[in-house]
Amino acid sequence: MRKPSRSFFKRLFATGSDENFLKALGGVETLVSKILSIAMVVVLLVAVADLCLFLAQQLLSEPYGSFSQTLIEIFGLFLNILIALEVLENITAYLRRHIVQVELVIVTSLTAVARKIIIFDFNKAGGLDLIGLAVASLALALSYWIVRRTNRSTQP
Repeated sequence: MRKPSRSFFKRLFATGSDENFLKALGGVETLVSKILSIAMVVVLLVAVADLCLFLAQQLLSEPYGSFSQTLIEIFGLFLNILIALEVLENITAYLRRHIVQVELVIVTSLTAVARKIIIFDFNKAGGLDLIGLAVASLALALSYWIVRRTNRSTQP
């Protein structure tokens, strides 16, 4: 059995061909994608555990059976998990097809901006911050519309 690192470097430097170099780079991309997906699964599990602990803490503290924190904060935690799931989906889609799905990246970004708007604290942030989020939302929505329209017109 040959060692993977020797095979990698052998392909990388074999006769200096561009094809071998690109194959080696493809292997590195795949390896990094797999490491990122494993790391994202760990992040997701920690985030779900954190959410469960937070909910249990809120439900078991006085007054019992109600939330002393606002529901907006709880929604923020839920949206964090949904965003992490979408990032994992981006990585998984890349592993399957070796292309970045722009539409999926834009949807993930829209979800992140929506989360920021939902948990927006008017006491800590100003109007300029809200305007920035509005501009980001508009730009992402416009980008999503353009990508969807382009994808629809190029499909048979």
